[in-house]
Amino acid sequence: MGKTKLLLVEDNEHLGYMLKEYLEIKGFDVVLATDGTEGWDAFRTQAFHLCLLDIMMPGMDGYRLAENIKLADPSVPLIFLTAKSLKVDVLKAFNLGADDYIKKPVDEEELVARIWAVLKRAASLPESGTPEVIIGKYRYNHKNQELFFGDEVRLLTPREAELLYFFCRHRNELVPREKILKALWGKSDFFTRKSMDVFVSKLRKYLSRDEAVQIQNVHGSGFILRAPSESP
Repeated sequence: MGKTKLLLVEDNEHLGYMLKEYLEIKGFDVVLATDGTEGWDAFRTQAFHLCLLDIMMPGMDGYRLAENIKLADPSVPLIFLTAKSLKVDVLKAFNLGADDYIKKPVDEEELVARIWAVLKRAASLPESGTPEVIIGKYRYNHKNQELFFGDEVRLLTPREAELLYFFCRHRNELVPREKILKALWGKSDFFTRKSMDVFVSKLRKYLSRDEAVQIQNVHGSGFILRAPSESP
């Protein structure tokens, strides 16, 4: 099996080379790009298991790069490494499909742990005997991360796929927020709670064409996926 290949986009030359060397010592194959344009060129010509992106860069910033990456391949996990820590910055990152958000200065051991956590989540969508789940008028193939409405299909990101399948396994049950966070994010803090809210909002949008399907927020408790198991 080949090494796990990472794209690291960081315009601070010293930090970039330091992280590259550390990650390579830990067994990763790392391609370092020093700005967003260089990072995009690398992504278009090579295959990566995960991307680590700085935000504040000249030319193409990290947000724009993340948007381009997700348009090209929605399944690639993204982690932002940045000094920007305002709530609006965090929400923007997760709205663009980020799987994690790490504030600088970066702790190298924590970074490696988070990389493996994201990769594990992306590769470990729960199995079941039936690959396809009926959600009202929708069909959901959790192995292929495909959500069908009639002949239309939407490819979900790994995190969207995990969360939707988790709700399907607990259909019409109240699922506590903490249970979801521990199962899918591995922890509960400000950033993971905001991330979960973003992904719940995305799933609500995807499922909005069937009025019988709703992800309800139970204030102070958690969420309930209200959905018939078979289409009418």
